[in-house]
Amino acid sequence: MYALIETARLNDVDPRAGLADVLAKMPGHPVKSIDELLPWNWNVADQRTNAA
Repeated sequence: MYALIETARLNDVDPRAGLADVLAKMPGHPVKSIDELLPWNWNVADQRTNAA
């Protein structure tokens, strides 16, 4: 858990918001695109979702 929190912080992602969003998206998210949910890609994926 500590590694997830620190990785999120290092990538300027709020750990609670990032984890909550990723857990909410996981059930319907395609396995081939799982890299979009990683902390260093999360902001980019989130901005694309909000822009659509």
